Amino acid sequence: MNSILSSQKSFFSSQKTKSVSTRLVYLKALKSEIISKENAIYKAINKDFGKSEFETFISEYGLVISQLNLAIKNLKNWSKPKRVKSSILTFPSKDYIYKEPYGNVLVIAPWNYPFLLALEPLIMAVAAGNTVVLKPSELTAHTSQLITDIIENVFPKEYVTSIQGGVEVSTELLAQKWDYIFFTGSVSVGKIVAQAASKHLTPVTLELGGKSPCIIDETANLQLAAKRIVWGKFFNAGQTCIAPDYIIIKRPLKQEFITFLKDEITNFYGENPKESKDFPRIINTKNTKRIAEMLKGTNVVFGGIVDETNNYIAPTIIDEPSLQSDVMNEEIFGPILPILTYETKEDINRIITNFEKPLSLYTFSNDNKFIEYILKTYSFGGGVVNDVLIHFGNHKLPFGGVGTSGMGAYHGKHGFDTFTHNKAIIKRGNCLDPSLRYAPYKNKLNFIKKIFKYFT
Repeated sequence: MNSILSSQKSFFSSQKTKSVSTRLVYLKALKSEIISKENAIYKAINKDFGKSEFETFISEYGLVISQLNLAIKNLKNWSKPKRVKSSILTFPSKDYIYKEPYGNVLVIAPWNYPFLLALEPLIMAVAAGNTVVLKPSELTAHTSQLITDIIENVFPKEYVTSIQGGVEVSTELLAQKWDYIFFTGSVSVGKIVAQAASKHLTPVTLELGGKSPCIIDETANLQLAAKRIVWGKFFNAGQTCIAPDYIIIKRPLKQEFITFLKDEITNFYGENPKESKDFPRIINTKNTKRIAEMLKGTNVVFGGIVDETNNYIAPTIIDEPSLQSDVMNEEIFGPILPILTYETKEDINRIITNFEKPLSLYTFSNDNKFIEYILKTYSFGGGVVNDVLIHFGNHKLPFGGVGTSGMGAYHGKHGFDTFTHNKAIIKRGNCLDPSLRYAPYKNKLNFIKKIFKYFT
């Protein structure tokens, strides 16, 4: 591992990665390699946890290709020094922001979207001119091996490499000195990453999670809301960091809404979701048992079927769990949807402030005043009004958390900016050199105060 990092440091020092044309050559080669492996990607992810080709395309393969297309199309412009307006205080000068790569980057990827969340930060790190060591998840063995093969077919190891392994490998990687660390995963591991990075004052992006609420008021279209929430909650069997974690609905609407949810689950996955090819499995037995434990002592009104042998948990609805229950004490990250109710805004506040700042928040309403109240009152990473998840799909929007749900953001140019240091440069002219700033300062203070007041 030390030799790999050493070789990447040497390669970065050679200045080769700073060439935009070199970056483009490798990004185009990566795109070609991924396109040639499209069917293999579908098969690998299906082997890891039974995801359909459709879900894999819209949530992994398609998004990776779109990020590559975006980077390839815009990289020359993104990388140019940007001229900014000069200050009268530095006249005469021309002022710029130079785009500079950080250097040697470590990307630690999660298992829930093992292809997308490994490749997207890698793409933008390379686009920004860095070298990369990628650590894919050990829980998705087939996908991680395919990612490793793709990288080895495209990049020399001193430029980009994939290192597989478990916790011990991650621990050893984090012990090294990096110029930037990008981590996606749980809050608990995120704290470990942040602590390791702090030893070297290494900047980090942490894409974490939390309990993302979904608020529904009396003006919402309940049937449409149920359809969209069922899609977003049970997509990838609930193993999505921005999935709605729980519902907060106006009390008189609850029973009707639960009926709509049941109908939509059946419409999506049939009477027996276990037989549906469109409903994935939980990643492993450990996580299946963890999620199943959350069901104990709760009022299950739909689903609740668990098959640990096949890592299957049915789409499940829970009615009014206690805020102190297991299912409300941590991010669910599985196909369980608790329904809570409210009568007043104070009820909503009591529920939401019981938890840390979430990664996402969703509001279903046609009352603009209520919508604006929710958006301005609560702090969260990002969200959607009258739908779920879809903010992730717009590369023009930054994606990231706040507080314990994460720090930093990426997607599209925001991803390029994440892996780029903005270097401030002033090119000073020599034709004029006012003596005002030079000693002796006698009788200059009042004059300089007037200048500052006028121009700042």
